[in-house]
Amino acid sequence: MPYTTLMSSADLAPHLDDPKWVVIDCRHDLVNPDAGRAAYAAGHIQGAAFASLDTDMSDKSPGPNGEFRGRHPLPSREAFMEKVRDWGIDDDSQVVVYDAQGGMFAARLWWMLRWTGHAAVAVLDGGLPAWQAQGHSLSTEPLNRPRGNATLRSSIVTTVGVDDVIENLSSNKRIVIDARAPDRFRGENETLDPVGGHIPGAKNRFFKDNLQADGRFKTAQQLRTEFGALFDAPESTIMQCGSGATACHNLLALEVAGLPGAALYPGSWSEWCADPSRPVVTGN
Repeated sequence: MPYTTLMSSADLAPHLDDPKWVVIDCRHDLVNPDAGRAAYAAGHIQGAAFASLDTDMSDKSPGPNGEFRGRHPLPSREAFMEKVRDWGIDDDSQVVVYDAQGGMFAARLWWMLRWTGHAAVAVLDGGLPAWQAQGHSLSTEPLNRPRGNATLRSSIVTTVGVDDVIENLSSNKRIVIDARAPDRFRGENETLDPVGGHIPGAKNRFFKDNLQADGRFKTAQQLRTEFGALFDAPESTIMQCGSGATACHNLLALEVAGLPGAALYPGSWSEWCADPSRPVVTGN
């Protein structure tokens, strides 16, 4: 059976030389975008490729009418598939993605691969710190594997656009869950959010609340209980964050909890607040 949510370091270690397994390093720093690639060059899991949030998982070109689509807007599915093949992924590959931030960025690539129809993708639970804590070594060798032949298939995730979120302000059919840190949600962090606050009616579920103290995910039962306090059904929710990255962490946590069906708003807060006509709420 493929791994589709989380994977432990112990489960990954025996498969580093398996050509059917593909490992991808997703380390990133929102304040220093070059940090992830530098960290990869300094040492990564053997055979891992590198995926940049800024260039591989995003297409920062404006929308068809020149509109700003957020800090990390999605590329087209077809363009992203070229990256997927560059990493050596085939249709039957087991993909493992990791970072050093509790899955903060790896979850975005996990979601994007599901967006292309690839279900066999898992986040390394605890990331690189857990890998090294178990005594596994790192490599500085660059990626050396043949180009993959993965094909674009039907998406197994759900997305909504800004117009859907605007319509929801009046229909109230869905609950918006914001994965940003509480200070950003309240509008108190001008470094990452020059326009502070949140979408009216949104609730805050900081992505780090999905993790235990050691950086691994909480149990499925814990996550079910905590998310259950926010909504009745995952299908009635929209996950968002600053730019569509950490919202995927909440989506992963929901899958771990056995609560699939929530939608991602990829543009998230950075797209929403770019238009001053859209309402903003600050505080709690």
